[in-house]
Amino acid sequence: MTSQTHLAIDGYVDAIPAPGTCWGTATFDLIHSPADADRIAPDAPDTVYACTTGDPRIAHALLNEIQPGDLLRVTGTVVQPDDPTAPALLTVDAMEVLEAAPAPVLYDLVLERWGGYAAVFDADRDTVPVFTAAGAWVGEAANPDAILDLIDTYENGGDTR
Repeated sequence: MTSQTHLAIDGYVDAIPAPGTCWGTATFDLIHSPADADRIAPDAPDTVYACTTGDPRIAHALLNEIQPGDLLRVTGTVVQPDDPTAPALLTVDAMEVLEAAPAPVLYDLVLERWGGYAAVFDADRDTVPVFTAAGAWVGEAANPDAILDLIDTYENGGDTR
């Protein structure tokens, strides 16, 4: 290993962070793009940092709150391995979320709620599964227009199968 440098890096989380080898640790890859794209060659590669942390608070945030695409500012000690093709190793001792990635959108499924009930609309099916808000199965409506009839039958103790 070569010399160590303490620095702050802004970058995007590449994949879902993973638990480390010990309790209270986590690992993740951070993609850092050149700061001034106008002054470098257009084909200049991004830098990948293989990050790890031993701080349980940071590990908890990484494993429970961070998702791919989040923009982070991490501070820590970076070491470049002897192999120039290997990613730089960054031990993170501080982390700040600069921008959260947009939430993924499900285009084929829509969840709609009516008071204490929820229905799942699937673009590939005519029938509509209906549940209570607590997750209990109510039944399957033949089409969207039949949902309220299904709920009425369920509330009145009828058979909704």
